[in-house]
Amino acid sequence: MIVVPPTRRQARRRRTELGLSGGCDTLRTFVFYNSQMLSRVVVLVLAVVAATALGVAQAPQGPQSQGAIRNRPGADRAPEFPAPSILDYKPRSTLVVPQHQVPRAKYPVIDCHSHQPAPITEAAFDTIVASMNPLNLQVLINTSGVSGDRLVQAMQALRSSKHKDRMVQFTNITFTNVGPGFGQRAAQQLEADVKAGALGVGEINKGFGLNARKSDGSRLKLDDPELDPIWQTAARLNIPIFIHTADPQEFFQPIDYQNERWLELALFRDRRFPSPPNPSFEELMTERDRLFRRHPKTTFVTAHLGWHANDLARLGRMFDTMPNLYSEVGAVLYDLGRQPRMAREFLIKYQDRVLFGKDSYQPDEFPYYWRVFETADEYFDYYRDYHAFWKLYGLDLPDQVLRKLYYQNALKLVPGIPRAGFPR
Repeated sequence: MIVVPPTRRQARRRRTELGLSGGCDTLRTFVFYNSQMLSRVVVLVLAVVAATALGVAQAPQGPQSQGAIRNRPGADRAPEFPAPSILDYKPRSTLVVPQHQVPRAKYPVIDCHSHQPAPITEAAFDTIVASMNPLNLQVLINTSGVSGDRLVQAMQALRSSKHKDRMVQFTNITFTNVGPGFGQRAAQQLEADVKAGALGVGEINKGFGLNARKSDGSRLKLDDPELDPIWQTAARLNIPIFIHTADPQEFFQPIDYQNERWLELALFRDRRFPSPPNPSFEELMTERDRLFRRHPKTTFVTAHLGWHANDLARLGRMFDTMPNLYSEVGAVLYDLGRQPRMAREFLIKYQDRVLFGKDSYQPDEFPYYWRVFETADEYFDYYRDYHAFWKLYGLDLPDQVLRKLYYQNALKLVPGIPRAGFPR
């Protein structure tokens, strides 16, 4: 039998992990072949064998956490030294790449997801503004929403402050003992709160859907028809509903060594939502999406990228089918920064639908956002290791996208935000 060597063109082809290149010509290069000397049966058998090997090498490996598809040399060895705990292992990187710290945002920023006292004292406001200025934070939307008399007090504090253009206030709804007539009463209070100065509703927290109860003791579902008057009133008043539904999907999964949020769940008991007794992640998402679709005239802002920052295609499909939906990037930088190409493409495509939000107000954490959004830096730390044990990469967003993300989308969505301090 004659061995036919590959041509130069064939040798230049990209090889697979098993040494096979893709395409029909692979078999002619890989097997011993002289087509005149091989029977059709032998060719067929060899084709099946080679195609099977190629499929194993190139087929998707399923969840990325499965890692290698077969053991590698040394994989069965035991460490010579005691293994460190997840808390102790902090390897220093030997990677040498350009680094660009970004202490100040390139454009003025509206943080659409901030939690501040309501009402706020002038001394506390002085301290906050002093920390905002170096970061180029121009306006905070206080989504620690309050209602009724407390909202009136909060608005009085803002209006009498020398910093009155640096913060705006949302109202909120307390979903307790929901029964017949609750929706109408809540809608009336919402209208009064907007007249008092509230510019939106929120943050409606994750308890709505997870553990809020109706007067009969049953779980209050997010799309309960009793609440329709609230969403209809928000549409009529042209104010956004800022809503936080569920939590990261891993919080609803078993706490085992395959859970990428194991450390956080081990540290924080109140972040564990096993199902049962809790509703599942998908059950809550289904209720939420039905709510958004049933009220197309109401503007909803789903917090934390809807907890789909790990599956941006899913959120993209929501944007495609729900023109009334917006979102924000609070507390999900760890997911955006580990998929820089996908995240960049997503934020460019949906540049009119995503706002900047931070959630917890920690001034030293904002520069991590600026660095991810504004640079092309590689492999740098996230600010909370229990959120993410991996590194971040910069998205290097275009200026047009940065402006929309940082302030333009928020100005469009919340017209009552003061315009002072923003480019015209």
